[in-house]
Amino acid sequence: MRVKLLLLLLLSGFLFAQPKSAGVQQPAVSPQAAKALEAKQRLDKQKAAEEKQRQREAKIARLENELRQIDRTMEEESVWQKIYANHMTYLELEKRIETIDKEIRKYKRRGPSRYRSRIRQLENKKMQLQERLGLLKDYRNNPFKSLIKPNEIEKVPSVTNPVAIIGAFSFMKQVTEQLTRFEDEISDLKSFIGMLEQKVEILKEMTALKPQDKALKRALAETLEEMQEAKEALSLHQTALVVYRKKVDEIKLRLTDQIKEQAKKAGTIGISILTLLILVLLVKWLVKRTVTDNERFYMANKMINFTFVFVVVTILLFAYIENVTYLVTILGFASAGIAIAMKDWFMSILGWMVIMTGGAIHVGDRIRVDKDGKLYVGDVLDISLLRITLLEDITLTTYKHNRRAGRVIFIPNNYVFTDMIANYTHATLKTVWDGIDFTITFNSNHKKAAHIARETAKKYAKGYTDITRKQLNKLRARYSLKNTNVEPRVYTFIEENGIRVSLWYLTNAYATLTLRSTISAEILDLIKEEEDIVIAYPSQHIYIDRAKGKPTLPVLGDGMEEPS
Repeated sequence: MRVKLLLLLLLSGFLFAQPKSAGVQQPAVSPQAAKALEAKQRLDKQKAAEEKQRQREAKIARLENELRQIDRTMEEESVWQKIYANHMTYLELEKRIETIDKEIRKYKRRGPSRYRSRIRQLENKKMQLQERLGLLKDYRNNPFKSLIKPNEIEKVPSVTNPVAIIGAFSFMKQVTEQLTRFEDEISDLKSFIGMLEQKVEILKEMTALKPQDKALKRALAETLEEMQEAKEALSLHQTALVVYRKKVDEIKLRLTDQIKEQAKKAGTIGISILTLLILVLLVKWLVKRTVTDNERFYMANKMINFTFVFVVVTILLFAYIENVTYLVTILGFASAGIAIAMKDWFMSILGWMVIMTGGAIHVGDRIRVDKDGKLYVGDVLDISLLRITLLEDITLTTYKHNRRAGRVIFIPNNYVFTDMIANYTHATLKTVWDGIDFTITFNSNHKKAAHIARETAKKYAKGYTDITRKQLNKLRARYSLKNTNVEPRVYTFIEENGIRVSLWYLTNAYATLTLRSTISAEILDLIKEEEDIVIAYPSQHIYIDRAKGKPTLPVLGDGMEEPS
C-alpha cells in the first residue's frame, strides 16, 4: 500500500509540474479535475463537430435554394433552356428507341412465336415513341447552332431612278433590323451561358459537400456538356456576326452612294425641267402679247404644252433608261402588234396632228359631223390628243332632225379620215348661206313675191353681206375663189303644187335660226298685204249636186290650189 501511494504521488507531481523555463511552480491537480477537463474537451470537440455539420447543412440548403432560383430564372426568362430540354428529350427518345430495337431483335432471335406478345408490346411502345420523336424533330440538332443564324440577305436592289430610293431605304431598314435581331439573339445566348456558369459553380460546391450524391454528379456533367455546346455555338455565331455586320455596312455604304448619285441626278434634271418650264411660260407670255386672235392663241398654247411634255418625257427617257437602243428595238418589234391593237388610238393621234398642222378645225369653230346617218352640229370646245369636244347648239339640224340640243359630244380625231366633217367657220369666214323656201299659187305674182323676198333679205342681211365680202377678199391668197357674189339670191321653181320661191342670204354661222325667224315673219307679213300673191297650201274642194239643195263645202285635202 505504501508503494502504491508513493507512485501515485510521483505521477501527480509529474503531470502538474511547471516547466522550468516558466519560472513558476505548477500546483498539483487532483484526478477528479483531470477527468473533468478531459470530459470538457470531448464536449467541445462534439460541439465543434455539430457546429460544422450545421454549417455544412446550411450551406447545402443555401446552394440548393440558389440552384432552384437559377433553374426558375432559366425556365422563365430564357427560351434556350426549354429548347435544350426538348433537344435532350429528343436524344433520350432516340436512345429508348434503340434499346427497344435491341430487345425486339433479342426476342426475335429467341423465337418470334414464343415471344409474340412481348414483341407486339415493344413495337407498340416503339411506335408511340416515334410519334413523339416526330413532334420533336426540329430539335434534333444542337439548338444553339441551328436556331441562331442571320437571315439570308436578299438580292440587293440597285438605285437607278428616284422612285427606287424609297425601296433602297426600306431595304437598308430591313437589313438593319435583321442585324439587330441577330445581335439580340447572341446577347441572349451570352446571358444564358452566364447562368449556366453560375449553375456549374453551385453544382461543384454541392458535389464537394455531398460527394456520394450521384444525381448531383449527373446534373453537373449534363450542365457542363450543355455549357460547352452553348460556348461552341457562341464562338461560331460571334464570328458570323462580324462577317454579317461587315456585309450590312458594305450594303449600306453602296446604297447610300447610289442614293446620293440619284439625288444629284434628279436635282440636275429637276433644275433643267424648271428652267424649261420658265422658258415655256416666257414664250406663252410673248405669244399672248403678240397674238390677238383667241383661237390662234389657244392653238399656239396647245402646241407649246405638247412640245414641253414631249421634251420632258424625252429627257426622262434618256436619263433613266440605260439602253435606249434596246428600247427602240423592242418597240420596233412590237410596233406591228401595237398598231393593230391600238389602231384607233394611233389614227386619232395622227388625226390630231393633221388637225393641228393643217388648220382645218380650230377651237371655237362651228362644225357639223355626219356619222352613220346622224348629224351633230355644235361649237368646238377643245381639241385633245384623241378627240374633239363639241357643244351642241340650237341649230336647224337640231330643229329638223335631233330635236334636242345642249349635249357635249366627243368626236374621235380619226373621223377626219373616215367621216364627213363640215366647218361653218373655217379660216376667217364667220358667215354661212341660209335659205327660206315658200310656195305661192300658180296665179300669184311671182315676180313681186321674189322682189319682196330679196328686199327683205337685203334689209336684214346687209351687215353679214359686207362682212363676208371682206372675208372672201382675205381668202383669195389661200384659195382659188371664182364666185364671190355675196348679195342675197332668189330663185323661183315650178313645183307640183305651185311656184316655189327660194331665198338665200348670208347670216351669222352661230345664229342662223334667229335671222331666219326674223326674215320669215317679215316676208309673211308683206305677202299678206298683197292681193295678187297667195300662199299655196294643200287643199281640196268638193262639189255636190246643187239640185238636192246641199251647199258646197270646202274640205282640206292634198295639193290642190284654190279655184278662181
